[in-house]
Amino acid sequence: MTSVAILGTGLLGTAIATRLLEQGLNVRVWNRDVSRIIPLVRKGATAIDDIGQVGVDNKVLITVLSDGAATTSVIRAVGKMKGSTVIPMGTMGVVESRKLSLHVTQQGGNYLEAPVLGSRPQALSGTLLVMAGGENNVFEQQQGLLSHLAEKPIYVGPAGSGAATKLALNQMIASLTHSFSLSLRLIQQSGVPVETFMKILRPSALYAPTFDKKLQRMLDNHYSDPNFSTAMLRKDLQLFLEETTAVGIQNSGLHGLATLLEDARGGELDNQDYCALHKLTMLR
Repeated sequence: MTSVAILGTGLLGTAIATRLLEQGLNVRVWNRDVSRIIPLVRKGATAIDDIGQVGVDNKVLITVLSDGAATTSVIRAVGKMKGSTVIPMGTMGVVESRKLSLHVTQQGGNYLEAPVLGSRPQALSGTLLVMAGGENNVFEQQQGLLSHLAEKPIYVGPAGSGAATKLALNQMIASLTHSFSLSLRLIQQSGVPVETFMKILRPSALYAPTFDKKLQRMLDNHYSDPNFSTAMLRKDLQLFLEETTAVGIQNSGLHGLATLLEDARGGELDNQDYCALHKLTMLR
């Protein structure tokens, strides 16, 4: 049976590994903090002792790490590969992904970026939205594996295109959440019943499902147990700003939102759900 190595067992990585185990795959796991892999080993995964052998011992290496720098560092530690396919599933920059693709190829491996939209619940149910970038033949080879995690993995184009698509979508997460929070604040401050506002908003072209998804959290100021934190949203928005600046896109409209997210840095909201943006928009 083909073995799949999961490098990085945080919230999403653990869910992906769990899903693949439940689908009957041979899963091997690694994390810098070894204690993070213990629950997966108890479920049937095998611990990776020597990361330098990962590219030789496994046909597929899935990385689920915090950013492009962490992903690059870990893959460089892997070293030589014997036809293994590296699949980064975390968010990273377009240039970072293209450079990593070149490195993997030089080490004798194949590369397919596959960032996802969705988090732990979608990974466990196999309903992530996967946007893949790399050689089309590599995507076709790995489509069966990705189908354990997504109902219909989507091939976007060459390396970098999946990363760009993911950043574009995460920018929308930030902007939609912020715009809804601002409007909701005005409604609350003006004494308009929130449900009356929502009855008008829901059937309109302005509505997005994420509004109802986060509404109760915002009303209750309940931001614990996040699937995606304020810190991660800030990191991804900053990466979006860097990428768009590099290609000459006017992005100054997002600078205020980036500044607002900076207000959470180092505080209690940083590791809470990203809709804590609503607390950041509170009148001071």
